[in-house]
Amino acid sequence: MVNQQLMDIGFTHEEFAALLDQYDYHFSPGDIVAGTVFSIEPRGALIDIGAKTAAYIPIQEMSINRIDNPEEVLQSNETREFFILTDENEDGQLTLSIRRIEYMRAWERVRQLQAEDATVRSAVFATNRGGALVRIEGLRGFIPGSHISTRKPKEDLVGEELPLKFLEVDEDRNRLVLSHRRALVERKMNRLEVGEVVIGTVRGLKPYGAFIDIGGVSGLLHISEISHDHIDTPHSVFNVNDEVKVMIIDLDAERGRISLSTKQLEPEPGDMVKNPQVVYDKAEEMAAKYRERMLQQSQPQPAAPAATEEIVEELPSAEEE
Repeated sequence: MVNQQLMDIGFTHEEFAALLDQYDYHFSPGDIVAGTVFSIEPRGALIDIGAKTAAYIPIQEMSINRIDNPEEVLQSNETREFFILTDENEDGQLTLSIRRIEYMRAWERVRQLQAEDATVRSAVFATNRGGALVRIEGLRGFIPGSHISTRKPKEDLVGEELPLKFLEVDEDRNRLVLSHRRALVERKMNRLEVGEVVIGTVRGLKPYGAFIDIGGVSGLLHISEISHDHIDTPHSVFNVNDEVKVMIIDLDAERGRISLSTKQLEPEPGDMVKNPQVVYDKAEEMAAKYRERMLQQSQPQPAAPAATEEIVEELPSAEEE
């Protein structure tokens, strides 16, 4: 009967098989396809994606986060996107993943956040000898110990939410590195202004200058900005833990750098060496003068008057001379 029907509509068996093959779906690992959930099992689910055999998604591939029950993620008859994880097995069944799609989109999102130099917030879920672990967009991120700005022991940070900046986003190496210190520095730098006088504490002395703690962030008072007089070493002017008044002369938020000066606060050249208290007493007054000079320098200068035609005509020519 079937053969008669095929002959009646002008198809041979070969043509009919070719037509079926033309409309058969071909799936490859890495493809993203639409599928409908038609059976949820204790440790996975069967998904109809139009293949000859129902595809399978194991529970560990259902989410970027840990889940205990497939129904936390999937519902019967729900249609959504799936990532084809493996080729067909011996039973002709494909293995699917949602987790892989979430990973791809999470990396795309953190790359975008890094490009925007965004500050993100995340709670610490574990610590180790090297630093602390957090999750950003579901991805595991690492904060090196040198980039954690807190006096608390690392172990006490578990459960605490921290502001963070991106240091490294590398999907190929699965590396997501963040900085708590950079986020704090940026936040505090946003409250500071060039020309502002601040009180700080000397935290370190180097041949090239002094590191001053100003409200939890470190600024550099370069040796050339200590005084108008020549100084051989910052040790000749400061001691560690000295409280000082300094003026901010530059803020580089992108690099997290603050440049400071006491030289610009000297009422007379050399006061910082001879009598620092005079400098501190008149710091606000000298800073106001500094800001005024900076404002004048930033304003456009009036153009010099152009020579008039009459003046040009009065000048003797080379031939007349």
